[in-house]
Amino acid sequence: MKNNGDGSIFNNLGKQYKNRTVPILFLLAMVWFLPSVYAKDIKELEESYRVASSRYQQLKYLEETKNWDEYFAKGNDYRDEIVSEAGKVSSSAAEDDPLRVYSRLLLYSFHKDQQDTFTEEALSNLMSSVLDYAKLNKNIIPIKEAADKLLSYDEKAKAKELFKIYAKELVSSDIKNEALKEVADSFYKNGNLELAENIYDTYIERISKEIPKDKFILELKSIALAFAYKDSGFKDMPYAESIFKKIEVEGGVDVFDAELIYLRGFNLEKNKEYRQAKDVYLLLLEKYPDSKYADELTYKVGIISTYISRDLKTGREYFEKLADKKSTIPHSLASLYQLGLLKQWEGDLAPAKGYYKKLIEKSEGYPTDTLQMAQERLKESEEGAAMEHNLKTFMDVSLKESSANFDMSKIDLRSNIYYPKSGEEAEIKSSVYLASSGCFNVELQYLWSGSLGDFKPNTKQSEFKALYKNQGTKMIGLVLVSPSGITDYTFDLIDVR
Repeated sequence: MKNNGDGSIFNNLGKQYKNRTVPILFLLAMVWFLPSVYAKDIKELEESYRVASSRYQQLKYLEETKNWDEYFAKGNDYRDEIVSEAGKVSSSAAEDDPLRVYSRLLLYSFHKDQQDTFTEEALSNLMSSVLDYAKLNKNIIPIKEAADKLLSYDEKAKAKELFKIYAKELVSSDIKNEALKEVADSFYKNGNLELAENIYDTYIERISKEIPKDKFILELKSIALAFAYKDSGFKDMPYAESIFKKIEVEGGVDVFDAELIYLRGFNLEKNKEYRQAKDVYLLLLEKYPDSKYADELTYKVGIISTYISRDLKTGREYFEKLADKKSTIPHSLASLYQLGLLKQWEGDLAPAKGYYKKLIEKSEGYPTDTLQMAQERLKESEEGAAMEHNLKTFMDVSLKESSANFDMSKIDLRSNIYYPKSGEEAEIKSSVYLASSGCFNVELQYLWSGSLGDFKPNTKQSEFKALYKNQGTKMIGLVLVSPSGITDYTFDLIDVR
């Protein structure tokens, strides 16, 4: 006798009793007898699921061990058993029964592995059963297991939908804070960042009311650092900054040491929030003027002031601070190059040549990409030749007030690593964000400039690989040109260690 979960057996008996077609003694007997019938049904369903699961695992084992004799001799029988036994559970188990979810998950896995025509139907059945189950049963483990399996099969959208249900039920439960953090950590480690962030937010809200402020700030720091930019591993720069802001609200800027300030600024820089990054870098320079990051950040403040804010006066001030240093450091040479470049662009060639010559002299013959660029610019200046076309275009677009409508929103530039070692290759890729042009492919030109390593990309290349032999902050410029003219510009900074 099947229990459909809607009380239909009792309802039918009730109707018969009302019509006086069922004796009272029989009705009482059924009330005593039905639980044992249901128990028998449940045991039968559990046995059917066990058989189907065993056959599925057996097939997988035969494939992995390449036992083709048994695989081809009995494979079809095993497949039939999987479909029939799991199908029996799928159609008979109640909506709030985990077996219904597990049987449909098994059927989906089986059809997905077989890559047969029933895969989509099995996926649809699985999703509907999990959604129904979630409304009726507070045991959320089957929901997570279904989501994990879907994610393993690269059904990211469906997995995300189920993970959200799981997370919602989890945070509304009476789970302890430590266990809640463990779940968030698990999601993070598996790259499920959105759900990790949702659970971390709940965790943060809970502990903010329960633990001392100093310990709370330490927890916030660990979460911020997990999501902040790094060359390898999972990251979410905007989320990391949201946690950095919470730290500042809780403890003020005084709880940030030099390392944490730098990481916050670098995270903003890599999220292309250059103005905010500049403010953080200035804070570090003010609080820790002698930190190991001082030269790098002085140079970057000069770059951001110049090529983002179009504030050449402020940019020069920061470049001059580094240019006056006697030691031959990468950022000092780069600053001399920038000072010469700005003067050359303005047509003031005498001081431009002076900066380039000082750079060459300061390099003491040590070959660097900055030295090579300075030699090229000096030759242009001495011969009265125009600045290299791509570089001149970048300077015009980024510095002229008449070009203020170009705001770096239509093109982005990213490297696969931002802390390459000397001699390590970095992959530089651009992404274009233009309105759809219908069925026509827009022919774009990419005007590359700046520190490009040994490779010189042509105007058709939207990406290239750069190899840097010398340490320092490398600036890569890019101007995007469409058939209608210059579309936008951008730049990126790579710190070679």
